[in-house]
Amino acid sequence: MGFQERYERVLADVAACCAQVGRDPREVRVVAVSKAADADALGRAIAAGVRDFGENRPDPLLERSARFPGQAWHFIGNIQSRRIPDIVRSSTLVHSLFQERHAAKFEAAAAEVGKVQDVLLEVNVSGEASKSGLAPEDVSAMLARCASLPHVRVRGLMTMAPQGDLAMARECFEGLARLRDELRSGLDGERAAQFNDLSMGMSEDWREAVAAGATIVRIGRALFDDSFGGDPRS
Repeated sequence: MGFQERYERVLADVAACCAQVGRDPREVRVVAVSKAADADALGRAIAAGVRDFGENRPDPLLERSARFPGQAWHFIGNIQSRRIPDIVRSSTLVHSLFQERHAAKFEAAAAEVGKVQDVLLEVNVSGEASKSGLAPEDVSAMLARCASLPHVRVRGLMTMAPQGDLAMARECFEGLARLRDELRSGLDGERAAQFNDLSMGMSEDWREAVAAGATIVRIGRALFDDSFGGDPRS
């Protein structure tokens, strides 16, 4: 199965999942996680209509965003303080901000290049020690801190669910959606309208994420791995 067929199948499945829960599929953005893809695979993905790509390391993000500047590049990996200027130069949206010291560095780097950096706050909804992110009860304070930074714009929240248990994943995603709604109710005007995105769900559990309200799903293996199989749950 080629990339075009896999991509069209994912889009059709997203539309079907949205229909089941009464959502508009245009509300869900598919980010193709391209960290394992080579340049030829990226070219095929772009030809198939992919606009949004996700990278988890700064070096390929820099190289690929320069090579394919017409696409939207998402940084989805762990943030290293010294690489924040590189991330800012190349990223449309950063999914993994959770440290206050990094927020200040994003502010300085974005001001330097004259842009407002869109970010998502990473939340450790499951409470797993192996996962990064803010505790849910700490997100409000981080949101308030970012509101004081004119070159950082928080567009929503991101989380990763426990692997191997779809029921737990659904619970995790629903928890993030509730948190987003609670926080948004305390915002006003333009800030409330901008604070909408929920980046949650990957190749194994994106269906649960869409049902819970995801606006961004991060899909890699189901798109780029020939051996992944026909069912994204497998």
